[in-house]
Amino acid sequence: MLGDDAELTAAVYAAQGGDETAFRTVYRSVQPRLLGYLRTLVGEPDAEDVASEAWLQIARDLGRFRGDADRFRGWAARIARNRALDHIRLRGRRPAIGGDESELEGRAADADTAGEALESLGTGRAFALIAQLPRDQAEAVVLRVVVGLDAKSAAGVLGKRPGAVRTAAHRGLRRLAELVTGPQASSGTDPPRRRGAHTPPTGVGASASVTQLRSGTQKDM
Repeated sequence: MLGDDAELTAAVYAAQGGDETAFRTVYRSVQPRLLGYLRTLVGEPDAEDVASEAWLQIARDLGRFRGDADRFRGWAARIARNRALDHIRLRGRRPAIGGDESELEGRAADADTAGEALESLGTGRAFALIAQLPRDQAEAVVLRVVVGLDAKSAAGVLGKRPGAVRTAAHRGLRRLAELVTGPQASSGTDPPRRRGAHTPPTGVGASASVTQLRSGTQKDM
């Protein structure tokens, strides 16, 4: 078990015993990624409110949870997703990310696909591009990359088969790679730059998303 996972697992156990400091540790560890997932479902304006509702349920039901850090992330993501879908139904609007939720078939993602997909992106731009994906692909990418779930745990959140989640993530990452590199990437040429073409940024701002991306998608390959 990795150091961060061991720390989160220990904090969850302590929080179940009533340790408020441990619960704050759990919250600080999970909330940023959970909030990123919710932004893809309900959009920026409502994500904080839905996250608050999710944490109220997490705190209420924590005593019944059983498992380690990975299972906790999946459990928390499933609660957050249910709260987001309730929020969407109450407001009678579509989710923030579009497309269908049909089952997908095909090959699982290669371990290095993730690194190629968002290599040069900072977190903000990555989420803007993820929002352009079909819903099934966007959710799979965010759960695998941002929340850090393996395919089995992500499948439990989405109610799908692990193979379908792997394929959705693979297709989503390939589409993101196309969005990042632009049309000239497949032609092998270097035509003059067009107005509005993507120019991948470089530097420290890109490192956070790349680290999360690689670790999240390689866990169960």
